[in-house]
Amino acid sequence: MAKYRKKPVVIEATRWFKNGDHPKDNHAVETKHGILVREGKVVRFYRTPDMDGQTPCKHCDIIMHRHGWIDTLEGGHIVCPGDWIITGISNEMYPCKSDIFEKTYDKCED
Repeated sequence: MAKYRKKPVVIEATRWFKNGDHPKDNHAVETKHGILVREGKVVRFYRTPDMDGQTPCKHCDIIMHRHGWIDTLEGGHIVCPGDWIITGISNEMYPCKSDIFEKTYDKCED
């Protein structure tokens, strides 16, 4: 079987911890039931009718209410607090777990 090496590519990445903190989120601020809501445009709130928001995540054990959702070229993905949001070479965005990010990427100078 042939072997291949991944081409070196410089990417942009931001670590995500809570809704609205991605620099390209341009979060919409609105009030629902007297509560200030900041929904990101890149990473949105994680919502699903078949899961209680208090259910722990199978990846990080943090309740699902604290998670985000991002649309990628391959479909939607859950974003755990601490995941990196990578902007790819075609300006697509996708999440990456912190341990994988640390093994795959080195910080480069601007």
